[in-house]
Amino acid sequence: MTDLYGIDARTGDRIEPPVRENTPEEVAAACAAAERAAPDLAALPLTARAGLLRAMADGLDATGDELVTLADRETALGTNTLRAELARMTGQLRLKADEVLRADFLAPRSEDGPDGTPHFRRVLVPIGPVAVYAASNFPFALAVAGSDTAAALAAGCPVVVKAHPGHPTTSRRIAEIVAEALRASDAPDGSFAVVHGMAAGRELIHDPRIKAGSFTGSQAGGRALFDAAAARPEPIPFYGELGSVNPVFITRAAVKARPADLVSGFVTAAGRYVGQLCTNPGLLFLPEGHGLYDDLVVELSRVPAAPLLNLRILDGFREGTARLAAHAEQVLGTPDGPHLFRTTVEEFAARPALSEECFGPASLVVEYADEAQLPALAARLPGSLTATVHAEDGDEALVRDLLPVLTRKAGRVVWNGWPTGVAVNRVMHHGGPWPATTGAAHTSVGTESIRRFQVPVVFQDVPQGLLPAPLRG
Repeated sequence: MTDLYGIDARTGDRIEPPVRENTPEEVAAACAAAERAAPDLAALPLTARAGLLRAMADGLDATGDELVTLADRETALGTNTLRAELARMTGQLRLKADEVLRADFLAPRSEDGPDGTPHFRRVLVPIGPVAVYAASNFPFALAVAGSDTAAALAAGCPVVVKAHPGHPTTSRRIAEIVAEALRASDAPDGSFAVVHGMAAGRELIHDPRIKAGSFTGSQAGGRALFDAAAARPEPIPFYGELGSVNPVFITRAAVKARPADLVSGFVTAAGRYVGQLCTNPGLLFLPEGHGLYDDLVVELSRVPAAPLLNLRILDGFREGTARLAAHAEQVLGTPDGPHLFRTTVEEFAARPALSEECFGPASLVVEYADEAQLPALAARLPGSLTATVHAEDGDEALVRDLLPVLTRKAGRVVWNGWPTGVAVNRVMHHGGPWPATTGAAHTSVGTESIRRFQVPVVFQDVPQGLLPAPLRG
């Protein structure tokens, strides 16, 4: 196996010491340890399970300055951005700890039939060891100790994380902190492990001891893992977040009422994380003659230059912008920075490549002549994590036709706002139809993400003393 080097995102220098790729034997050992830990982790009192999550959060907060420095060197996201993301990482660990202690967390249900008929008791139980594939664009919130890891541990499932090669040194340090926090909290041995390397990632999804997988990344990578999970002798659920164009529909009345707000709001949304967000607004449907291009170009040109996360993302961004340039007019194109393109409804409908995600700071404006075209346009779009509508009083007739279409095309519909703020709470649904995710019924953010790693079991006429604790009494 070879060594993995963290790369300084600003200088291109290697970061010492390197991180060693894991062998197939080491991956198998981690999965075997997770399988051994699963019964004991599932049997922990919920108060103890919540305590594990809080201990992780406390340990990560205590080393926050060190982690921010490491992550900034590998990603160039900036210390302010990373401090906010660190707070999101530890905040979601504590939120899920609180969720574990809710009376309805395991969804206990009872149904007693008439005399002489069975009595049914239903409860959610952990699915078993989970493979988590970390994201590149969120080295804290969606990586080693991120949302998926927190959700699996909250469900009572051991976790084996495949670290992302874009920030290996950050991942290594987070893994050390989490492992120490779990040891100090008497978590069962094998409850948590991290592996590195592409080969390790392939081994992980095929290991028969893994019972579910989750992933945030490219459509090609996610589809390969999804197919592998389905092709196993024992298929397992695989929850992938893959790609999203996040369309924004803007009515004539909205352009007339608040053009400056629309420009500033779009530029802020498109510029966050240097455009490297899964909810980046990649498509804007604007009326012909909207008159916003001059202001859009001026404001986008003021977005500070910053490197993309890694060479793979940069290469993909250049390929995506080249694809857009081949089929649409380029309005703005700074080197590896904000790009803006424009096309007509007719050209957009004739060229499916224009509706594909270009991950990074690039967006396409589609100009429509008649607002009556918007519902049909929306129906042609691929699935997305979000869909946004900017409208005014008087647009009710259009919106009544448009919203039902968008509810089947996206997991979150945003009204007169922008999609890049993803709240972490009990209501958020961060999912959507393919290719946004592999399963539109599930979320990777918020407390409902835990449900991916729980399965229901019904006990029929089982004596009270033998039932799981939540079903007794």
